[in-house]
Amino acid sequence: MACDPTRSRARTCKSTQGGNSEVWLYSYNGSDAWGAVVAGEVSALNVAVTAAYKYVLDGDGNTFEEVTIGQRNESTRVTTQTTTFVLSGLSALDAAEFNLVAASYAQMVVKDRNGNYRAVAIDDGADFTITGNTGGAKLDANGYTVVAASTTNAPAPFLDSTAITALLAVEVAP
Repeated sequence: MACDPTRSRARTCKSTQGGNSEVWLYSYNGSDAWGAVVAGEVSALNVAVTAAYKYVLDGDGNTFEEVTIGQRNESTRVTTQTTTFVLSGLSALDAAEFNLVAASYAQMVVKDRNGNYRAVAIDDGADFTITGNTGGAKLDANGYTVVAASTTNAPAPFLDSTAITALLAVEVAP
C-alpha cells in the first residue's frame, strides 16, 4: 500500500539547534506558490510571487511547530503549523504593517538555525495573531510577538537550492 512506511531512520548526531533565524512573508496569490512537492522538497517558485519580506530574528522564542494527525475513520489527515516569532521594538510603521499582515492570508518561508528553509502555510495561507507589548521592568520585552497558524494536508516542504535562490531573488531586505 502506498501509505505504509518506506524507510528507517538512524540516530542523529548531537549537532542541531532549535529555533529560527529568519522568516519571509509573501502574499498568498490563490495558487500554489511552490509547485510540486517531491520527496518532501520543492524546487520552483511560482512567478506570481514577486516580493518576499524578510524578518531577521534574534534570540530565543522563535519557533516552528507542526503536528500531523491522521483520522482512521475518515481516512484523512491534517497538519497544523504554528510559527511564532519575536521582534524587538515598537513603532508606528510596524504597527501599521502588522495590521495589514493580520488581515492577510500571507504565506511564509521559515529558516531554522540549521540552515533549513521550509515553505509554511502553502495551502491557504496563515492566520496571524500579533501582540505588541512593553513590560513593566527595564529588562522586560518591548516589541511584537507574531503567531501564524495554518492547516495543510502535509508537512511543510523543504526548499532545495534552486528554490532558495528563487526566494532570495524576490527578497525585500529590511
